[in-house]
Amino acid sequence: MTLVLNARDAMPDGGTLTFETGNVTFEAPPDDDLKAGEYAMLAVTDSGVGMDDATRARLFEPFFTTKELGKGSGLGLAMVYGIVKQSDGHIAIETERGRGTTVRVYLPRTEAADSPVAGPEPAPAAHETVLLVEDDDGVRLVTSALLKSLGYRVLEAAGGMDALRVCREHAGPIHLLLTDVVMPVMNGREVANRVREILPGVKTLFMSGYTDDSILRHGVLDDGVAFLQKPLSHEALRRKVREVLGAPASVG
Repeated sequence: MTLVLNARDAMPDGGTLTFETGNVTFEAPPDDDLKAGEYAMLAVTDSGVGMDDATRARLFEPFFTTKELGKGSGLGLAMVYGIVKQSDGHIAIETERGRGTTVRVYLPRTEAADSPVAGPEPAPAAHETVLLVEDDDGVRLVTSALLKSLGYRVLEAAGGMDALRVCREHAGPIHLLLTDVVMPVMNGREVANRVREILPGVKTLFMSGYTDDSILRHGVLDDGVAFLQKPLSHEALRRKVREVLGAPASVG
């Protein structure tokens, strides 16, 4: 999704978006990060504006963005890079100013069969209201759908100021604040503090593409807060939301 959204932004006047998949065998890998072996490859190509060498060199740096203030956090491609590396994969960029961009993702193949996995525990009937604060439209849409599938009523906000407006205008209770950590204008911690001024008993769950250790090192969150790492899975979201809703109310 992130690769597609970036490709869309690189083609403001329209263009062509191409997907390619294939199997690749590296006997002598072209990059030190790659090991010899078999890989599944996904390529995403756009016909957009492309990038110069300086931009390409910083592409996967957290918080680096070429978008104007309020249009992106610079974490999208850093998240992609982290997911690929966690899977022992590799990501390669081919781009030239004015001639588009191709992103190739290589993930190691395996012939091993998956071990049987026990089915998820029956989910208790959910009835609470969740205020979801996420500045990325695509992520907000998916997360909202996951929460609704679990039975929660969802109030959506595209950022901190929007969240405060929802709090003031919503007539019923809000049981949980689920907020992204890194957002423009107002970060997740600031959102939580402001929301608690309006709703002192609301419980809070933070989420981010960063790991909790990275967030702590940047001083954005305090140790011990409820945290969920993106990308969110249905089961991880279900468990963590129930855990937070069953805990004592958030403070501070």
